[in-house]
Amino acid sequence: MKITNRKFREEKLLQAEARYQAIVNAIPDTMFCISRDGEYLDFKGEYTTKEIVGKKLWEILPANVALIKQEAIAKTLATNTLQVCEYQLSTPWGVRDYQARLVKSGENEVLAIVRDITEPKQAEIALQSLAQKFSKAFRCSPDPITISTLKEGRYIEVNDSFVQLSGYQASEVLGRTAFELNIWVNPSDRTKLLQKLEAQGSIRNQEIKFRKKSGEIILVQVAAEVIELDGIPCLLAVSHDITERKQTEELLRLSSQRDRLLTKTLMRIRQSLNLNEILQTTVNEVRQFLQADRVFIALNDSCDLFKMIAESVNPQYPSVLNWKKKDETLLQELRTKLLTDRVRVVEDITQTTVSPHLAALYQQFQTKASLAVPIMLGKELFGALIANSCAKPRCWQQIEIDLLQQISEQLAIAIQQAQLYQELEQLNNNLERQVEERTAQLQQKMQELQEINRVKDVFLHAVSHDLRTTVMGNLMVLNNLLKSGELEGDWGQEGQGSNLSSSSPPTPHTPPTPHTPPTPHTPPTPPTSPLPLIPTPLGEWGPRVAHLPTSPIPIPRSIIERMIQGNDRQLRMIDSLLEIHSTEVEGIILNQEIIQFHTFIEEVIKNVEPMLRQNQSQLKTLVAEDLPLVTADSVKLHNFFVNLFTYILQSNPPGLDLQLTAKVEADMIRCTIQFNGTHMSKVECDRLFELYVQEPQARFSTGIGLKMYLSRQLIKAHGGEIGVNSNPKCGVSFWFTLPLAIK
Repeated sequence: MKITNRKFREEKLLQAEARYQAIVNAIPDTMFCISRDGEYLDFKGEYTTKEIVGKKLWEILPANVALIKQEAIAKTLATNTLQVCEYQLSTPWGVRDYQARLVKSGENEVLAIVRDITEPKQAEIALQSLAQKFSKAFRCSPDPITISTLKEGRYIEVNDSFVQLSGYQASEVLGRTAFELNIWVNPSDRTKLLQKLEAQGSIRNQEIKFRKKSGEIILVQVAAEVIELDGIPCLLAVSHDITERKQTEELLRLSSQRDRLLTKTLMRIRQSLNLNEILQTTVNEVRQFLQADRVFIALNDSCDLFKMIAESVNPQYPSVLNWKKKDETLLQELRTKLLTDRVRVVEDITQTTVSPHLAALYQQFQTKASLAVPIMLGKELFGALIANSCAKPRCWQQIEIDLLQQISEQLAIAIQQAQLYQELEQLNNNLERQVEERTAQLQQKMQELQEINRVKDVFLHAVSHDLRTTVMGNLMVLNNLLKSGELEGDWGQEGQGSNLSSSSPPTPHTPPTPHTPPTPHTPPTPPTSPLPLIPTPLGEWGPRVAHLPTSPIPIPRSIIERMIQGNDRQLRMIDSLLEIHSTEVEGIILNQEIIQFHTFIEEVIKNVEPMLRQNQSQLKTLVAEDLPLVTADSVKLHNFFVNLFTYILQSNPPGLDLQLTAKVEADMIRCTIQFNGTHMSKVECDRLFELYVQEPQARFSTGIGLKMYLSRQLIKAHGGEIGVNSNPKCGVSFWFTLPLAIK
């Protein structure tokens, strides 16, 4: 019995050992039995037993790894619990990551199972890196990003850009749906988005209207995909605000449409004399452009007061076409508002203070917002062009206001043209019998005009010659007199009695350059005489007459200086007139050459710098050095710049800030001089380069006006254009173009 039991136990032990060995063999990991003091007692792995068993940890492993394992062995034996430690080892296959799991297997030994965890470790690091990158991209994205549940649309996460764009704080959004926050302007858009997402798998560049916390409606471009978070399908959406871009596109579209409408209106006015047809077509097209509920034209009739003559209206709103009102108080209020405001912009009738009569008129025709511009014939109010919004208040855009203003100007022309045509028809009956007589008179007048022009040319040369000779003689005498000291206030202290600087007399005017008309002859040098010499009316010189006083006549220096300045202005005007006449008859002769524009501008700036300092003005030059070459007459172009800067500085107060820029447009160089000067009206801008006599109260002299005319002629002779723009906010800018040199 004793042998039988023992045999049975031995068999069981062998079976258990076999199972244990099978388990050990099935485990792919490396296994060690290690004593408390770090000696390898047994081993299973790639190496042979002789290489491992009997050796210490410090003999096999690096010191730092051996220390980690020794500490883990001690803790395992002390606590009798599983211990896990991780470490790295250098192998023939590179640095590898290992994980050791230690359990107590005897009184003073542990069993260590070591596994290569390099791939999982790298995958974990890569996943963590990816998560960090996603988190950074999510937080730092300039575009709003949201994560919401696919089923309900409940926000799980939003980034800072979403908070800035929507106006909601993250705490106000998380856990709530876009429907609860009223973010979707059109709730059906989410359903359409989900349907498209299901069909295509992802969404790109879907345009959707969103409502901000403030109530402002914006247009965003959405990209979205379905992701899973903890097994829950979610929607990852990235939005990009395109409101401003769309507004810009819409503005460009409206601008193009407006230009086409203005062109069509202008052509219609030119090609037709049927006023009713012109007005009716105009209100139809203006209402279509504005998408307004009503557009109509009212004329200020002397009998019917305001008479509605053309209207385009949405059929669901009342017409004003047959409206007549004899209430002089109401009509006078309308006239006053149009004449006072010029452009009457009412975005919400309920927010505007008006008389009870006008409020009743708005209510009668269901007007919620109104835009009205007067139709002026000169300074007379002839009527008004009015647009109404009846459905709701409306914010009128500047481009819409500009359109009505420009259309009203064209309508004024059409109305005036129709009036003239009516007058012409009335005179037509009497005109036929006068045609032959008037024709003969016209031919005679043309002959007389031709003769007058011929005489004018002769007269211009003769008179300008004499005038120039006399003026130059006066200048010589006045300058000599100024130097002689025979002036009141000149005895004792220099400059006393003069309100102008007298340290040096004004330099006499320089005759025109060689490209101008022939310079009249210079007065002969005065002969030597014991008496002071004066110029005669014919430009000759002779002694003073005997009855003149021989003692010095006290004349204030300021009077002499003003006389010199006046004569100098007259001389410049005569030169300008001669130059204009020469260009009219012979044209402008250019000595063109290829010039480097940047270098040329530097020379110009050096020459105008004293003039800028005198006027306390600053000039900033932004002209690139690599601009293409241009073909121009450098001398005449230099004079052009001097004339242009002279005009700018003399027609504006001191202290200007000027900026000169140049850029290439097509085959031209466009040069612009912008400054913060006195605002010019549209009429002044249009007429600045024309040849006409300035009004006495004009803020620039006739001489300057002539120079500006010559400047345009010079630029045109070069093949360019010139103009001026003025805006109360942006200042004044002169621009001109020059052709590039032909390669």
